[in-house]
Amino acid sequence: MNSQRIPVAVINPDAPADSLEAKQPDVDNGVDIFGKEGYFSKDYMALEWDKLWTRSWLIAGVESDIPNVGDYFLANIREESIIVTRTEEGLKAFYNVCSHRGARLLNQEHGNRNVFVCPFHSWSFKNTGELRTITDEAYFKPEVIAHRPGLKPVHVDTHAGIVFVNMGENPPPLEKSIGLPEGYLEAYNIDKMRVVRHVRSEWGANWKVGVEAFYESYHLHQVHPETRGVMGDLNVQYDLYPNGASRMIVPLGEPSPRIRDKTVNEGLKMMLQDVGIDPEGFNGTAEDVRRAIQVAKREREKRLGLDYSRLTDGQLTDSWATGIFPNAQIGCHPEGVFLMRFLPHESDPERFYYDTMTLILPADDPNYKPPDWMGLPEGTDCTGKVRPPVEYYSIDEDPQLGLVLSQDAALLPVVQKGMRSRGFEGQLWSEQEQRLRHFHVELERRLKE
Repeated sequence: MNSQRIPVAVINPDAPADSLEAKQPDVDNGVDIFGKEGYFSKDYMALEWDKLWTRSWLIAGVESDIPNVGDYFLANIREESIIVTRTEEGLKAFYNVCSHRGARLLNQEHGNRNVFVCPFHSWSFKNTGELRTITDEAYFKPEVIAHRPGLKPVHVDTHAGIVFVNMGENPPPLEKSIGLPEGYLEAYNIDKMRVVRHVRSEWGANWKVGVEAFYESYHLHQVHPETRGVMGDLNVQYDLYPNGASRMIVPLGEPSPRIRDKTVNEGLKMMLQDVGIDPEGFNGTAEDVRRAIQVAKREREKRLGLDYSRLTDGQLTDSWATGIFPNAQIGCHPEGVFLMRFLPHESDPERFYYDTMTLILPADDPNYKPPDWMGLPEGTDCTGKVRPPVEYYSIDEDPQLGLVLSQDAALLPVVQKGMRSRGFEGQLWSEQEQRLRHFHVELERRLKE
């Protein structure tokens, strides 16, 4: 038996203990093998709905989508639809349903309305949730409507420009629930970013299979071999936080230790070019690229009026892939973030919706564009002046998310089917997959409450 242990990666050994970059103390989550019924069972799906989805703080959207009074967006999860709107009193959230006969009030994902009118019998409600008018009110016995049935509220709060909702009766404070250190997400100026693409696509696996695939870099060498030239997949720092939160810092701009060639490959040349460095005139090796990109981004920050003041040099290049329990991962970069949510299907435990918003930090230079590796389609408007509509894709359609995500979308149904086999007894997680164990420990704790 090979008992040799690979040392835990630390991105910056010199980072002060109170730095957001510092390696967090290890968390002992045991070595149990968890059952697999949660990936197929409708009973387990129902338990998750009752104990998890309706009691957790869930990412609903971003504040930049509702800057003005009357702006709203819909947060849809399974059979529930929630209106999040900006009022004169601040943000409010309500179930998207008329209190008269249960009709959905709004169907458009985004809009601006100070009054919500039911499409069934034209009852109307202020965007504060108060009942405004009842059509033919004289025909109702007073006792039926004496309570002036307004819209049922949902708890709503914000953090770092991100909007959260909670359907529970008395949820814990959001700041405590997130589990991340103070200033962690705020450093990226997400509140100043704008959505430039929003895609919701259906994938053929349980939502947890989706979370798990995005919570580790162990599969990169096999599933995404194209990344080996530009990502240090074995040099990843994993950190676990309270309440199921976690992250992995993935070094970008350096080749994987799995390959020995230290020449500046085509992928690294592209990354150099993205920051204005002529790759043909670059005199360093592959090991020098990451630092060169960091220096170039500091220079560009000043030139374009960007604000990277709260970011370490490592954050200028690396992906801080940050998980917020139960179903979100935020790929954090100085130019923008990928806000990814893994949403359960309405009725099928073996399908989920991958909802991803790409947000960009606008620059003063109209010629500026985000790095090519962010995977935005040619011609994407990155000014942030117009909020693009949500793009919907069925399970049989290609959402045009780029090669890496297409590879994941093709693989996850294979994983889903394989786990059904009697030959598979449960997942065996390595330390490169410690975020998965951390996630499942928190999930089981919530389901037993």
